[in-house]
Amino acid sequence: MAKEIRIEVDDETYEQLERLAAGGHAPPEQYAAKLLTADITRARFAEAAKAFAAEHAEGFAARFGGGKRQAAA
Repeated sequence: MAKEIRIEVDDETYEQLERLAAGGHAPPEQYAAKLLTADITRARFAEAAKAFAAEHAEGFAARFGGGKRQAAA
């Protein structure tokens, strides 16, 4: 279910949001929602990637070698 949030921004920020939204042919509120959703999606991805790396790092190192770079022969 979608939730509604209310935020306050200064006039300069809102004017910039209006300009950006107009370029994307969307109302400022819809454009702001898309930006917020994309930002949170990036944060979720980064957290998941970090957790995945931590969970599988030992097995990966055992199979493919340690984290130290070896000089080419």
